[in-house]
Amino acid sequence: MPISPKSMPRSAAVMASAAALLLALAACTPAAEQSTDTSSSGQAGSGLPSAHVHGLSVNGGTSQVLLATHDGLFDVTKQPASKIGGTNDLMGFTAGKDSGVFYASGHPGNGSNLPNPLGLIKSADGGKTWEQLSRQGESDFHALTTTKSGIVAFDGTLRTSPDGKTWKTVAADFAPAVLAGHPDSDTVLATTPDGIQRSTDGGTTWVPVKSGPIIQFAAFANPAEAVGVEPDGTVQYSADAGTTWTKKGRIDSQVLAIAAVKGADGNPWIWAATPAGVLVSTDGGATFRPYDAS
Repeated sequence: MPISPKSMPRSAAVMASAAALLLALAACTPAAEQSTDTSSSGQAGSGLPSAHVHGLSVNGGTSQVLLATHDGLFDVTKQPASKIGGTNDLMGFTAGKDSGVFYASGHPGNGSNLPNPLGLIKSADGGKTWEQLSRQGESDFHALTTTKSGIVAFDGTLRTSPDGKTWKTVAADFAPAVLAGHPDSDTVLATTPDGIQRSTDGGTTWVPVKSGPIIQFAAFANPAEAVGVEPDGTVQYSADAGTTWTKKGRIDSQVLAIAAVKGADGNPWIWAATPAGVLVSTDGGATFRPYDAS
């Protein structure tokens, strides 16, 4: 009979969470070659447009919900989901400061004329078309985020860029599963098997968050408020940009990606992509329900 994390000593629970996160990291490790077969779009019994979801973005102004997947970018605001632009495996995906601006990385899919790997690409029209910015044929950024100062990305090496075209290498002794930032702040969170790493200078220098939870996914609702999800689905909340954390609710499903915005009621609203579909919390992560825009 499986042991519940709640019944474990703290040290054992941390080790179990770290092991789960290591498995997630292994699944996200850049490979020398990436399949571009997109014949298996969708998932039986799932509300997702693809079985492989790598990113989730929510527009706080328009409430548009987008999924970045192995088979391209999809708008899931209404059902059925609608595909935006061409077929590319968007392994890394993040929204820019301006509405409709996105950055991505990964591999070209069937019919795409983009290089492999994609390097950093940018869309200024909501994902319909993409501009090649840099590191085409060189980088597959599996972790990617925007900050007030620019872009932070990880392709096996942690890098920062003020404009998406010129890059600096960051000396870091960790490999992030996820990078979480906000375009109005220079604070960045990196999730690792050993705990959260935190930067306050746009990804240039990092310090570990002492006594913080081990989280697999992280997102900022605004420059001050962050949310995270542990490997077992436990939801964490931070009111001070990731310095301290408070346990909230739990997602009883495998989490594939998360996003957060400041809700109309002042609470962080949290979206989570799971194999069964997209869930949403409008009470700061205490409870979740299936997302349904109809």
